[in-house]
Amino acid sequence: MLRVTKLATFGAFFAAVTAFAEEHGGVEPKATMLMGKGSLISNSMITSWVVALVVIILVRLAIRKPKLVPTAGQAMVESLVQGILDLTQPIVGNRVAQHTLPLLIGLFTYILAQNWSGLFPGVGTVFVKHHGEWMEFVRPGNADLNSTIALAIVSMLCWLYFILRFAGLKLVIKDLFGNKADPKEVPTAIYIPLFAIFFAVGLIEVVSIIFRPISLSFRLFGNVFGGENLLHAMSGITRWGLPIPFYFLELLIGFVQALVFVLLVSVYIGLICNHGDEHHEEGAHH
Repeated sequence: MLRVTKLATFGAFFAAVTAFAEEHGGVEPKATMLMGKGSLISNSMITSWVVALVVIILVRLAIRKPKLVPTAGQAMVESLVQGILDLTQPIVGNRVAQHTLPLLIGLFTYILAQNWSGLFPGVGTVFVKHHGEWMEFVRPGNADLNSTIALAIVSMLCWLYFILRFAGLKLVIKDLFGNKADPKEVPTAIYIPLFAIFFAVGLIEVVSIIFRPISLSFRLFGNVFGGENLLHAMSGITRWGLPIPFYFLELLIGFVQALVFVLLVSVYIGLICNHGDEHHEEGAHH
């Protein structure tokens, strides 16, 4: 009954947001298919492709041919890479950090660029006439739930790959369902029933893992989509002066959301792979 109530509440909220967007000229919750209903290309996909291409070109121009004494552009890129490595290495574990870095730096750079792309003039405000109706042509990439779901799915698939490669299936099962108590410190009468308790806790953990892509995607989508509509609402009141503080706010939110996404993926990997470091070190000592 509670789940039905939550779904009804979300449906009412979604309808209210849609009505607000239509009334105030904000970003619509659903992306617009540029070639009609049967098309697979949406306006948010076009923005994502353009932003990704710009990021690739800028990085290539900044690095060019790497030098021992880095140029200003190379130093910026190296600082970004080293910063993400220093931030995530204690979380994911020393043994996994170098291998997860391409994923984590890619996620951070891509999400940050997509989040900030909505602040450029024309994004969310350029409309074209299609089949007699005006439709939004340029839409922020992460203001589309499909884009954030795709990011979450890719992240979780990579998470599965890393834990199976660096921890192994046996350690993953033990981490989820194994008895965490020490048989030397816990009496047998208590230790044996703990197997059932930890197994039940493992089942709950599996459910939480299944819902991780949902929480990752909805958190990012909600913040970007809400920010876009906030900017549209403030610009609708007056285009001069009032929206400026909110642009700075969206710069901060865009950075924080990119960082949160990367940190959460790092934590998911480290929850299992960092245990692998401990077991690896114990095996080396023996």
